[in-house]
Amino acid sequence: MLIGIDWGGTKIEAIAMERDGRELGRLRRDTPRHDYAGCIRMIVDLIGELEAATGRIGSIGIGIPGSLEPVSRLGKGASSTWLLGQPVEKDLRNAIRRDIRVENDADCFAASEAADGAGAGYNLVFAVILGSGAGAGIAINGRAHHGPNNSGGEWGHNPLPFPDTTEIPGRPCYCGRHGCMETWVSGRAFEAEYARHTSEELKAWQVVEKMRAGDRLARMLWERYVDRVARGLATVVNTLDPDILVMGGGMSNVEELYDDLPPALARRTFSTVFHTPIRRALHGDSSGVRGAARLWT
Repeated sequence: MLIGIDWGGTKIEAIAMERDGRELGRLRRDTPRHDYAGCIRMIVDLIGELEAATGRIGSIGIGIPGSLEPVSRLGKGASSTWLLGQPVEKDLRNAIRRDIRVENDADCFAASEAADGAGAGYNLVFAVILGSGAGAGIAINGRAHHGPNNSGGEWGHNPLPFPDTTEIPGRPCYCGRHGCMETWVSGRAFEAEYARHTSEELKAWQVVEKMRAGDRLARMLWERYVDRVARGLATVVNTLDPDILVMGGGMSNVEELYDDLPPALARRTFSTVFHTPIRRALHGDSSGVRGAARLWT
């Protein structure tokens, strides 16, 4: 049996599944934000609950926000800033008291979609997360690609390409820089853009509903959002030319994205043609936890 944990910034999800992908059990809890020790205790409890419910012991793979520094194995690059500089892998292993595998959550997402999701059958999968933050994972031949710095796919912390004067220097990012893609294309960034224009705080789906109802401002902000996503992904297409772009995170659930993004990307890429398929993640927000379980396959 495979057990996967997706340690997210808002929820911690656990799954037990067979090696062929059949699900045996799933649990989800709200993340104890800014409580590092509390998160680890919750992960231990979730593993125990799944093993008690199935009557089986599983291998354990864990996807974390950010990644581990390759030498020290300390947490780095996490929007869940309470992981930064922490011996995440060591602390998890000591708490769970058995061998584990720990990888970046976006890498787990990419590997899951490449194995049996929207990217199955494609050689190079670039899996984009447009959620509370923005990131990506790269899968090659069904396996996540990490690189020597454990930073493969950190698309969300490249600067927004081709900025206009209103986009310079850009908003501050938790990473210490300004104008990162995450500050423009995350779900929170979309919500903040609407609030900046209206002083009304709405969830992203509420702004989208306004757009669908004919609200001109909501439509303008959506078109601007899509253009920013396209600008960021154009650099990916120009560099990697992936075989497919798989979209995840809350903003990937906006149906209009799949009509509006391809022509916007085509206008921004160097090539005179753009044939890359853009697909929603088959496993939705469960891709990350399934990919974490597959760290042992």
